[in-house]
Amino acid sequence: MHFEEAGGVEETTQNNTARLLIADDHALVREGLRTMLSGEDGIQVIAEANDGQEALFMCRDLRPDLVLMDVRMPVMDGLEATKRIKEEMPQVSVVMVTMHENPDYLFEAVKAGAAGYVLKDASGERLLGAVRRTLEGESPLNQELAMRLLVRLARERGEDGNHQGDSQEVAAGANSSGVGPDEEIHAPEAAGEEAEGPRHREEAERIEALTPREIEVLTLLSQGQTNPQIAQNLMVSRGTVKIHVQHIISKLGVSDRTQAAVRAIEAGLIETGTR
Repeated sequence: MHFEEAGGVEETTQNNTARLLIADDHALVREGLRTMLSGEDGIQVIAEANDGQEALFMCRDLRPDLVLMDVRMPVMDGLEATKRIKEEMPQVSVVMVTMHENPDYLFEAVKAGAAGYVLKDASGERLLGAVRRTLEGESPLNQELAMRLLVRLARERGEDGNHQGDSQEVAAGANSSGVGPDEEIHAPEAAGEEAEGPRHREEAERIEALTPREIEVLTLLSQGQTNPQIAQNLMVSRGTVKIHVQHIISKLGVSDRTQAAVRAIEAGLIETGTR
């Protein structure tokens, strides 16, 4: 279901209005979310999808700024839809809409590319806050939860690396050859998957494009620190940190700080203290 008559793609883009897509298989839930967001400055609900596959098709066609994605849906669930959307359109932000704060679902959602989540019974204020924070590149996750998810991800990545046998030696060899950190972490897989070579090289180049200061900011960001905390640690202004975070998000080709941290962990750039 499209709502483009409310302004159209060109007009909303020119007015810097964020364009949202709601994906849920329950019409009442979609209506409730749309009602809470309707009339908010700078936000427009442009379409609704009944399932994950429809959400994917609509994202290809409409390129929304943010998708509110239900976890459980027929045809294609929210996790698979999020993964597919982020693979094809990494700049599209996705916030999961869920009934319960299930840590396993949230972990899989972050792995799939989501910025975070909002509960279905959340107040309009909390929903709007999560949407605005995500659109600004912030994380809708609270600091403690974000850190737990990132530590779990880092631990899982480390275990995967150990299962690959000599991955540490391969990585060390890659370093001595001047290969970027993202390429080295995938080297064992890349040998048998030549088709993914260009993507790995691109990701390595993105990591290498970060300045030393941006890596400092990314390290603290990946530890779950907020902008004020990062500013205090680095003895700079909050505005300066915000600019650094924006540059990091842009250079890594992601949509938000949650996925910037995930990308850094995947690249082997960040250690979050998993012991």
